[in-house]
Amino acid sequence: MPGEKYAQWRRKYDEIMMGETASRIKTITEKDVLDYAALIDDENPIHLDEEYAKTTQFGSRIAHGLHTASFITTLIATRLPGIEGVYVSQELKFKRPVYIGDTITIKAVVMEKQDEKRRITLQTTVTNQKGELIIDGKGVIAVLA
Repeated sequence: MPGEKYAQWRRKYDEIMMGETASRIKTITEKDVLDYAALIDDENPIHLDEEYAKTTQFGSRIAHGLHTASFITTLIATRLPGIEGVYVSQELKFKRPVYIGDTITIKAVVMEKQDEKRRITLQTTVTNQKGELIIDGKGVIAVLA
């Protein structure tokens, strides 16, 4: 059956509970930053040139903000709600930078369910290895099944 290999990522709307959480952890590498910069054609030296980055308020190279935020999408697509979820909207507030070598934790918590539209609202956060808030946000997801 098509899509059978994704069964562990398939969740029905009725199976998703208020307060339910999901998370994943990712260490940001040099390769991640270089690959993302190449993918989106972003040559900003804050991401690519250590000597330049040392002269900025950050003191060192930082990862792209939307690259960091993209891991929220991964969490939604594979864990909460899984492949049956499609983004409706995502709010993002960037609080701190992510440096190469940082280990980030991406977390989503079900804050609201809209039964009539089969949508869930998630509080979405990214923190670093020190527990500092990197991104604070809210996502609305339509659940197809």
